[in-house]
Amino acid sequence: MQILQYLINGIALGSVYALIATGFSLIFNVLKFSNFSHGALMTLSAFSGYFIAAGNGWGLVPTILVSVLTGAAVSLFGEFVAFRRILTHNTSPVYFFVSSITLGTLYEGIVVLKVGANFYNYPRFFGKPYRIAGLFVARSDIIIFCISAAALLLLAYMIRKTKTGRALRSVSFDRDTASLMGINVTRTIQFAFIVSGALAGLAGVFLGINYTLYPTMGSIVVKGFIASVIGGLGSLPGAIIGAMLLGILETTLISIIGSGYAPVFTFVIMLVFLLVRPRGIAGSNIQEKA
Repeated sequence: MQILQYLINGIALGSVYALIATGFSLIFNVLKFSNFSHGALMTLSAFSGYFIAAGNGWGLVPTILVSVLTGAAVSLFGEFVAFRRILTHNTSPVYFFVSSITLGTLYEGIVVLKVGANFYNYPRFFGKPYRIAGLFVARSDIIIFCISAAALLLLAYMIRKTKTGRALRSVSFDRDTASLMGINVTRTIQFAFIVSGALAGLAGVFLGINYTLYPTMGSIVVKGFIASVIGGLGSLPGAIIGAMLLGILETTLISIIGSGYAPVFTFVIMLVFLLVRPRGIAGSNIQEKA
């Protein structure tokens, strides 16, 4: 029975990690570099949703929409002011890393200036958890899992079945060839950043609802990176698989050895994957630029 409880809690946590890992992997898949501003973008979006919910008394749906739209808009801004110019001028790969770190610092600085170093809690959107056959199932976990699954399924359908998705896959394979075939590479990359930012906003508001909201919450993007490594950098299905496994594993370890030592084991597992299977569960061999 206890194992089932760990499984339920782990799936709920893993669904949020899946949003983070998918948004992180989407940019890596298209541009072949890691966007380290993703975590700070998630925090900024989560706080925008919090101010709407706490200040105006809005419900869950408007709060999610505000957070998602904020993430998409700010991510598009980052693409325009930083990454597009780097791609256009074919500068050193180091600039990708520096730009993503600088953007992340900017986003986090905006949050710190607004809220300081305090901790915040979202308004309570849900009632008491369900008790089913001795298991506790939080209503928030059910809603978060359902919305996360719907968002990821919609993204998978878009990538596989739509013209925009085919363009996205083409650009991720070879930008120059895609451009020669008539694909608007700039708009396709913009779309990738919009989707990545929207997923970051969705993950941020879910973390805020289920846990505490704080200015340095973006550091949790490391979990998304670990999930991407386990699943395979550059593979969106692999990112989801890795996130689910990480969520279940982390929940189980926290219950057994405590929250202080659980991160150590997750990092050890990531290192094992890097040594034994560097491409992850479903990934391919890709050399990261930065």
